[in-house]
Amino acid sequence: MIKLITKECDLNTYALRKTWRGRKMYSMYKAYGLDYPFCQFYSVGADGILLCFNSTILIVGADEEEAEDLALFIRMHAPFRVECNEPVRGLLSGMLPEYASLHRTTFQLMPDPEAQSAEEFVEFNPSLEEVYRILQAGFPNLQDYGLWLTDTSHRCRHGVSHVMTYKGSTTATIMFDIDDHVLVGQVATLPEARGLGHARIFLRWLALFLAQFGKTAVLYALDIRESFYREIGFRVLEEEYVLERTEDAADQITKGLLDNGHS
Repeated sequence: MIKLITKECDLNTYALRKTWRGRKMYSMYKAYGLDYPFCQFYSVGADGILLCFNSTILIVGADEEEAEDLALFIRMHAPFRVECNEPVRGLLSGMLPEYASLHRTTFQLMPDPEAQSAEEFVEFNPSLEEVYRILQAGFPNLQDYGLWLTDTSHRCRHGVSHVMTYKGSTTATIMFDIDDHVLVGQVATLPEARGLGHARIFLRWLALFLAQFGKTAVLYALDIRESFYREIGFRVLEEEYVLERTEDAADQITKGLLDNGHS
């Protein structure tokens, strides 16, 4: 059974804080609570928790026996992406032919002492308009400025996320910092600055910066960018599959890349 959670006491935040996907869900709870129609939490069976946030569904702790109900729920909401634990994801893949399974790698950012000098070029509080300009150049199908600005500024004001730029041409966002576990996302570089190593230097500096505070930082990479993060020395933590709608594939993949932190 899938049931909407309307009371804070019914949301098991302790369970959410155990995994990277759960922490992402918890960060949305910190930012929006339970009162926004585009950010709704559901209980799934005995221990599962589902978050429906805009065009993404995230699930933790669901049992295989809940797969059929989940498939009906997903088909009804038609998100572009579904992230959930195995073996439920495998069962859903067989039930939802309109979704494809994409391989995704979680990389840990490894600190590089030689990147310390990059800090003089880091803007810790950049103009969000400039950040959007960089992201839009990297992700042409990025949602409109108003929607992006509303969500990003809201998360930043509530201390959930933080946006930075490097040399005015590369950007990255700390999507959340939960119990010293940091997810980095929305990495992009302006076309005219590509090939100069800005993303490489910036991410190595960011790894060093966060490590100084005892934080473990990761980012997600679909196969299209996986080799880049291996090359710069980031460590593979885990691998998984996520579901994405196959219709309008180019548009969906672009949005997915932005959501999960590719440059």
